[in-house]
Amino acid sequence: MEHEINLNWLENMSFEGDLGNGHKMIIDAGPESGGENKGPRPKPLLLMALAGCTGMDVVSLLKKMRVEYESFTIKVKGKLTEEHPKYYESMHITYAIKGKSIDHEKVEKAVSMSKERYCGVSALFQKAIPLTYDILITE
Repeated sequence: MEHEINLNWLENMSFEGDLGNGHKMIIDAGPESGGENKGPRPKPLLLMALAGCTGMDVVSLLKKMRVEYESFTIKVKGKLTEEHPKYYESMHITYAIKGKSIDHEKVEKAVSMSKERYCGVSALFQKAIPLTYDILITE
């Protein structure tokens, strides 16, 4: 299986990406870099891809484990290098889940399974940078 996207220049620093399945997205730079802030920057989309990939895994696994929750939020922080080319030298994921009587071991298992077995985005990133996480459970 292969995925393919098409990226078309619009003007200045903005591009429209055709992601397939009828989904399109505009990316752009900020005014300080010659853009007009019409869309997200490319690097944060890497963080979004990681959050989305692992989030979908964890939701699916928790459903199979019959873990019920009220809300589930994922925050990914990426630390950029100081020198060019600037890239993420590490990423940290925080899984925040809210609900009554949440079984921490089941959440930990779902997160570990995502990281070690299912999430292709984290598998790729782990080959290049440290990828850490923590889990916050509240009622």
